[in-house]
Amino acid sequence: MDQNFEALLVRQCAPTLAGLKPASLFCVRSLQPEAARRAASYWDDRLRPLGLRVRILLERPETRSALVYVYRPSHLERALTLAGRRRFLEESGYRMAGLEVLLDQLSARLALQGEFPHEIGLFLGYPLRDVVGFIENQGKNFTCCGMWKSYGDPTAMGICFDCFRRCVHAYVRQFEAGVPIERLAVSA
Repeated sequence: MDQNFEALLVRQCAPTLAGLKPASLFCVRSLQPEAARRAASYWDDRLRPLGLRVRILLERPETRSALVYVYRPSHLERALTLAGRRRFLEESGYRMAGLEVLLDQLSARLALQGEFPHEIGLFLGYPLRDVVGFIENQGKNFTCCGMWKSYGDPTAMGICFDCFRRCVHAYVRQFEAGVPIERLAVSA
């Protein structure tokens, strides 16, 4: 298996592997599309028994890159169907027809747009107020910045971001010491 893919999986997805976030996203470069698909499929098979899924949301053959999405279906579905989030996604043009259909719609939007659609934050487990705040403030006037720009209580979000940073540090350290990814992943 591609060691770069695995290192990115751990570094970028540690909070999801630990069960702290419903989903994470990372870009893998320098792999041919088929190699990226193989790696994503391999890790999807390995992590599925633990309640995690791995899929490619976007392939960019011209840049030899792919956006890899790692998620906990049960956590993500619960998060996306909360009333405010559901309404936001519907108002953004999403058809609420199950998690995989939502992810297919997100994938299609990624392929059509030159930049990330703002609602991707909901698919990554960001609070709705932060997604709305980012849109309304055009990415400015945030109260705290960590894994994303937050528009809520900076003290609470600072604690959250610190927890995520500590998780990433611990997971990377363990992975580099030889702990397999399957042992790092917390079962759902």
